[in-house]
Amino acid sequence: MRLVFLDRQAERIGLRKGQGVAEARAICPDLDVLPADPAADRALLEALADWCDRYTPLVALDGEDGLHLDITGCTHLHGGERALLDGVLARLFALGIEARGAISSAVGMSWAAAHFGDGGVIGADAAQETLAPLPAAALRLPDEVLGPLGRVGLKTVGDLLPLPRAPLARRFGPLPLLRLDQALGLEDEPISPRLAVPMLSAERRLFDPVQSEDDILALAAHLARTLKEGLERRGEGGRLFALLLFRVDGRVFRLHAAASTPLRDPDRIVLLFRERLAAVHDDLDAGYGFDLIRLCVLRGEPFETAQAGFSDDAGEGRSLSAFADRVVARFGSESLLAVTLPESHVPERAAFLAPVADRQEHDRAIGGDKPAHVAAAPVSDRPLRLFTPPEPVETVAGVPEDAPKTFRWRRGFHRITRTEGPERIAGEWWIDGEDHPARDYFRVEDDAGRRFWLFREGVYGTETRLPRWFIHGVFA
Repeated sequence: MRLVFLDRQAERIGLRKGQGVAEARAICPDLDVLPADPAADRALLEALADWCDRYTPLVALDGEDGLHLDITGCTHLHGGERALLDGVLARLFALGIEARGAISSAVGMSWAAAHFGDGGVIGADAAQETLAPLPAAALRLPDEVLGPLGRVGLKTVGDLLPLPRAPLARRFGPLPLLRLDQALGLEDEPISPRLAVPMLSAERRLFDPVQSEDDILALAAHLARTLKEGLERRGEGGRLFALLLFRVDGRVFRLHAAASTPLRDPDRIVLLFRERLAAVHDDLDAGYGFDLIRLCVLRGEPFETAQAGFSDDAGEGRSLSAFADRVVARFGSESLLAVTLPESHVPERAAFLAPVADRQEHDRAIGGDKPAHVAAAPVSDRPLRLFTPPEPVETVAGVPEDAPKTFRWRRGFHRITRTEGPERIAGEWWIDGEDHPARDYFRVEDDAGRRFWLFREGVYGTETRLPRWFIHGVFA
């Protein structure tokens, strides 16, 4: 058993990562050791990343024990860089978390100062002075590079700064120079936020935390009216919204609500979140209340305005979309499905059930309000009920290429009196492959008046194996 993480007091008495627990106890008999739980550590780090959204939406995970925050343009909201850093560390300490932080113009500089230095706010003119006394590991170099550097006496960043770059790159590779330039701010190093940045957002910070759903919805309505102005300037409406509730103890609740059509109306937006709050009522623990509420527009689409007449039925369409949005918000996207007709002539692929929002996106993607019908045959030539997959049947025919005279299906015997067909449907070679057998479909009716849809898979004389018969559906 070895040490994987240490607090500051353990570092001060000389313990180090990778050290055996027995050796560490010999140095410090009162050492308090807890078993490592990577999954719990990851969950805590992600929870802290959610909590940091109150400062900036650009939050990225840094390995197993750190966070990167891009606070460009956000510092003035918190009293400056020093006040922002002190406030973050103080609030984390109040939550029982010991943390170190640094603010600089480069990700590498902040990482080095937080992990190996004293942190703080580091100006661009103090970059070399701050880096020089730090060990070479502060440049985020792997062990296979740190080992050769240490063997030749290059143990600190200050040892690397005055050296000529070309010989250093030839002997140790380009990585030390790249990390050095990134720490000094000479090379850009963008961070990758863990969550998508919203296109618009509005927030309200509260002196007195709120707990009731009515207060949350009232604040959401106020924020929705603020977002309406931004959406009007863009000429768009929101399709996906997020309501973030920051609890005073650091926990963050995210509620997402999707709309079937672009929305600007604050009442419609609040109505969606009223349904979402009703759906998660038991899981939304307000605790001591929420001190920050934020409403975001995650995705938008062009908003078309039209003048409605006295005989216009647009109101009916709006009420239908509002009903669909409320049902989906309350019971989930899978609760309301619609038939979608993709571009496929294979019967089992020609239609499927999809969530209403996905159906409408598909219709817009193909360039119209109504889906395109690709099937060549009339709708009445297709059965209302299809079997997925088709079920095999035993048939008897007068000649091999002819329609069957009788067939046996599900232990029942059927004598065919009327037949229509065949209708040949070939496979989609870009999906099924070029060797996929064709199908000859027949609409048949037995002596009891029941109508079935049978097909023969394969063509006589063109394949090595005999064709097989299947039933694909039944007519009403």
